[in-house]
Amino acid sequence: MSEWWRSAVVYQIYVRSFSDSDGDGIGDLGGIRARLPYLRELGVDGIWLTPFYPSPDADHGYDVSDYTDVDPRFGTLEDFDALMAEAHALRLRVIVDIVPNHTSSEHPWFRNALSSPDHPDRARYLFRPGRNGGPPNNWSSAFGGSAWTLDETSGDWYLHFFAPEQPDLDWHAAEVRADFEDVLRFWLDRGVDGFRIDVAQALFKAQDLHDMEEPVPRPRFADWVTAVGQPELHPLYRRWRALADAYPGARMFVGEIVLEDQETIASYVRPDELQLAFNFAFLFAEWGAEALRETIDRTRAALDAVGAPATWVLENHDVPRSATRYGGGEEGRMRARAAALLLYALPGTAFVYQGQELGLEEVELPDELRQDPIFFRTHGERVGRDGCRVPIPWESDGPGLGFTTGRPWLPQPAEWARQSVAAQRDDSASSLSLHRSALRLRSSSDALGSGSFAWIDSPSDTLCFERRGADETIVCAVNLGSASIPLPAGELLLASAGRGGDLPPSAAAWLRRPSDEGAR
Repeated sequence: MSEWWRSAVVYQIYVRSFSDSDGDGIGDLGGIRARLPYLRELGVDGIWLTPFYPSPDADHGYDVSDYTDVDPRFGTLEDFDALMAEAHALRLRVIVDIVPNHTSSEHPWFRNALSSPDHPDRARYLFRPGRNGGPPNNWSSAFGGSAWTLDETSGDWYLHFFAPEQPDLDWHAAEVRADFEDVLRFWLDRGVDGFRIDVAQALFKAQDLHDMEEPVPRPRFADWVTAVGQPELHPLYRRWRALADAYPGARMFVGEIVLEDQETIASYVRPDELQLAFNFAFLFAEWGAEALRETIDRTRAALDAVGAPATWVLENHDVPRSATRYGGGEEGRMRARAAALLLYALPGTAFVYQGQELGLEEVELPDELRQDPIFFRTHGERVGRDGCRVPIPWESDGPGLGFTTGRPWLPQPAEWARQSVAAQRDDSASSLSLHRSALRLRSSSDALGSGSFAWIDSPSDTLCFERRGADETIVCAVNLGSASIPLPAGELLLASAGRGGDLPPSAAAWLRRPSDEGAR
């Protein structure tokens, strides 16, 4: 039970797009529950559920109006309890999203805050007087436009790092901190195994509200946002860690910390704070041996220094799918297959996003069907995240490809019929079979679970390393170049492409040696 997260593989479920049990075109808890055997067969250790709480859906669930209930579109608390029980019966851990930076503008706290400047709930939010007839400072929203909206009744402005319907909480307010401890206890009491903390570095804002100059174009990482990452976060997360540690079963936290600097990230995962932090540097690394190796080394050095496991992630609900990022088409799909073997061979915790195991690519949607607030707030300049959120194809026919009996909330491409779970399940060469085989080998190998890590000399446009266990050594070789290379010595266990003595371009392979042989 202890520290299970150090080598776990966690599968992210974007709830509204995974599986729909009632035909309304939106995924739900009942749909997830029906697909748990699939996840057990896939071989993951746990699931992470995106928000399923009551929400007006200004940002598809990341605008929460009640932190201790289930949105009726997704089910009921009883459905959640049944999902938890069945997941645990199948030995699957369950992590839920917590969204502490902001609430929905429909949350009772914010409605009270707008009702009167004297209402006590006003202190839960960041209302400030304007400056020179405009907002209090020059902060911009991650979704485009100003991060401030005028409350015309009082003349003050309120802060929202995201959409205006997502007002930021003031974490310097003691009542906010106390209420969120109650929220954590509510879900811990229901048996959840951990929490993913949304925008975990942003809760406390610099109290001087100093101006920040946003780089153009806006970077992927938030290292430039000097008003967040405040020192107050660390005692908060130590308190949360102590709260969760009081429960049996080794509960955990993973922070969404969108920074490039690995040393800063490491400060959040010291032994008495969060257990894990997402590795966005690895996710955003270019397809190339030098970039990937440098990111792997920086990550491991920073996190080893504080005794924390690294995390490895290639996709999530906010970024284009890896097959598309890596070039798209046949080349992109080949690279995504190779990247999967790299992901699962690295030491630490792996996160996989729904549909990643199917090799799905980003979907290009017509503007009239887009729903992401980023698209609307930037007037189409940024297309947003809808393309990676299209519902999963389970079957090879039917209007919803097995996702729903109704009309999916976002349309699925017709060609996804050939990439459905049904189409891939019995195809030994499919992406799904590759992921299943890799996860089966990972779970049965002490070398891949807790073995040591060391690079092996290889050509400059390749990555080659070993994971050494007590009885065996697993070698992972990735060819990021343009010509085939000889496979390292050893028994070939799994390859993303090619079956001879060579490793083709855009391919990866795992090989096994007895541990007493060492690298050759």
